[in-house]
Amino acid sequence: MTSAATGQFTMYTTPWCGYCKRLKSQLSREGITGHEVNIEEHPEAADLVMRANGGNQTVPTLVFSDGAAMTNPSLAQVKQKLAELS
Repeated sequence: MTSAATGQFTMYTTPWCGYCKRLKSQLSREGITGHEVNIEEHPEAADLVMRANGGNQTVPTLVFSDGAAMTNPSLAQVKQKLAELS
């Protein structure tokens, strides 16, 4: 993935989330970076995650530059969405 994908999403996480750690590691290996927000440190971010997930603080939640959201997506799903945005 090229640097064109950089910054096209915000990843909402918590420090203790195993799924978040796994996805961050997979994205890093592919050279894909986005903006990360810890919802425990930012209550407004937790509210956004809850709105995207039917009232649940489910992470990782990714929100893309076009406003689309994905909850606990696979690496393949993220790469596909970034390709659509390019």
